[in-house]
Amino acid sequence: MSRPTLQGTSPRDKGTKDSAFSSIVSRMDQLYEFDREEVKPENLHSGAKFAGVFAGEHVAATEFVIGAFFVLHGVSLGDLLVGLVLGNLLAVLSWTLICAPIATRVRLTLYWYLRRIIGPGLTVVYNIANAAMYCILAGAMISISATALGLGFGVPVPPLDSIYPTSVGWIILAVLIGAGFTTLAILGFERLSKFASVCSPWIFMVFVVGAIAVLPSLGVEKDLSNLYEVATTRIWNGQPSPGQEKFGMWHILFFAWFANLAMHVGLSDMALFRYAKRWTYGLYSAFGMYPGHMLAWICSGIMVAAANREMDPGLMAYQAAGLAGVGAVLLAGWTTANPTLYRAGLALQIVTPNWPRWKITLVAGAVTTILACFPVFFLKLLDYVALYGLILMPIGAVVFAEHWILPKLGIQQYQAEKKGWIFNWNAAAVWVGTLALCYYMPIHLFFRWLPGYFIALIAYVILQRIADRGRGEASA
Repeated sequence: MSRPTLQGTSPRDKGTKDSAFSSIVSRMDQLYEFDREEVKPENLHSGAKFAGVFAGEHVAATEFVIGAFFVLHGVSLGDLLVGLVLGNLLAVLSWTLICAPIATRVRLTLYWYLRRIIGPGLTVVYNIANAAMYCILAGAMISISATALGLGFGVPVPPLDSIYPTSVGWIILAVLIGAGFTTLAILGFERLSKFASVCSPWIFMVFVVGAIAVLPSLGVEKDLSNLYEVATTRIWNGQPSPGQEKFGMWHILFFAWFANLAMHVGLSDMALFRYAKRWTYGLYSAFGMYPGHMLAWICSGIMVAAANREMDPGLMAYQAAGLAGVGAVLLAGWTTANPTLYRAGLALQIVTPNWPRWKITLVAGAVTTILACFPVFFLKLLDYVALYGLILMPIGAVVFAEHWILPKLGIQQYQAEKKGWIFNWNAAAVWVGTLALCYYMPIHLFFRWLPGYFIALIAYVILQRIADRGRGEASA
């Protein structure tokens, strides 16, 4: 679903120093001429708008893979249900208590608000990192769609331990689908995003109907009297597939929580909630979390069990719902890869701001298509989602500290803006340092972001306190 855009401009920053980044910053100012003002009261939207946005964006191609991987990782039924209920609740609360309050207070995109905090130069680095992450994610969605199209051409899905392409046919499929998705993104993102909002309810129904359709093949009686027994012995039986790590309740809880970490704790969805009338609209994220990140994951788990635990989204959907299932996988990849690809193109415009949108989208699409040829990105999707959120998380902590904590402690806010810094080196040090510490943490990848967030939060406050004290001594 497309998100609203702003109208209006604001003056260029006057205080930036001459540097290698100055020309980029100047051109950035020209590029983002509609994204620099606070949203006006007359442009705010009702809660129904946000419910629709979340419901439309969180039933995606990745859901065919994530729920299936939970089965392959040997999650028990009890651990799955408890983990999904609590983890998705924490995600909803993160949108409601962390992201939405800042967005409704400043009414700015994260991009424009970041300039005030970390400086325009570091903002360039952050957005390039975002673009790279988006390209990989869109590439994974193209790969998932390739598993559906490959059924008709006899192209096998790469094994779970694959990193590189395993056949020429797989490369051809990925290139063809990537070229198609890129062309469609170039020709009309607005229409495509509206089409996605129409398709999403149908895709969701395929998840549900497909799961119900394969229950008899798993041995479930017509009266469902043995449903619990089948669920605990043939689907979520606690036994991981060969070569897969055993997951428990905490793995599921944390994964459900950080599956959209960059959006809520990382604050990317400030772009959405700046249009909310109240911060409590963050609760509408439940319309995406529980149908998409709970029920759809459960349904895909049932389908992979019926497919003999073979990680092949196209085959899973075909056996469950026939051609409708194949179409659902293709459309789910299409409706989610296209907006992801579009956002990657926008982020890349930072370094090529004089290029038209179609040319940037073409470059982003080419990069994405190349990445889609490598099956590792969808076969290791759980780890990638964890890394994606982890990489962007420290900047979210920096913004939270700057917005809420520094004023409470009497530390000067927005020093980058007031002092004309291209780079807020304290923020850069926190970003890099936090990721280095998280890398060496002796705990599972899924759990590292939470201690990392508090490390980033505390470290940034301390560094800004030191910088602010130096300012005070200099003025004295």
